[in-house]
Amino acid sequence: MIIDELKHLKDYESLNPLFSKVVEFINQHDLNTLEEGKHEIVGKDLFVNIQTAKGKTPDEAVIETHNKMIDIQIPLSAAETYGYTPREALPEAAYNEEKDITKIPGLAAESYVTAQPGCFAIFFPQDGHAPCIAGVDEIKKAIFKVKA
Repeated sequence: MIIDELKHLKDYESLNPLFSKVVEFINQHDLNTLEEGKHEIVGKDLFVNIQTAKGKTPDEAVIETHNKMIDIQIPLSAAETYGYTPREALPEAAYNEEKDITKIPGLAAESYVTAQPGCFAIFFPQDGHAPCIAGVDEIKKAIFKVKA
């Protein structure tokens, strides 16, 4: 997991060949004005979902992991807190291959980090994360899905 300011995202381009395309997309588009929904950038290998999610408490948030994709999550309208637990510390759970997600409900995260608007969090396949923890009813966010 990485958490940092958006102005530093370019410093992480060497971690994945598609990260430079994410930086390019952000430099060419105002994420706050993009329509909600899925925007393909490089087919199924790289896309961004713009969504308004229901804010959750830490107890309501569900830990998830992905096998094939890396998440770059960017809160747009309000601060967002993420629960974090290393995948190796999580119990076995059913994997949904079509949606590339494993959900582990009812489990508290080991730790929590908060990203303000203007920041991002990167979650790799080894990172269990519980998103959408916010002190507001709704949070607008961008989620870049990058092929791992």
